[in-house]
Amino acid sequence: MSTNTKTTTTATEAAPAEVRLPFITDEHLRFLDSLRESGATNMFGAGPYLVEAFGVDRKTSHVILGYWMRTFGRRVR
Repeated sequence: MSTNTKTTTTATEAAPAEVRLPFITDEHLRFLDSLRESGATNMFGAGPYLVEAFGVDRKTSHVILGYWMRTFGRRVR
């Protein structure tokens, strides 16, 4: 006879730790926090702001923004 026991984990237990790539700086994250607070744009449109402010290319801006979005709730501001 087989018993099927299912273990539940919370999202924080199941999610692996987010690795910050070396080119993502605290300055980028603070900039995005400030941009969000300003209401100047929907954060899905924040890539061009990173390009303008930091001179990064479009792809890099999306990597930075993606990291910021994935870790937003876990970071202390």
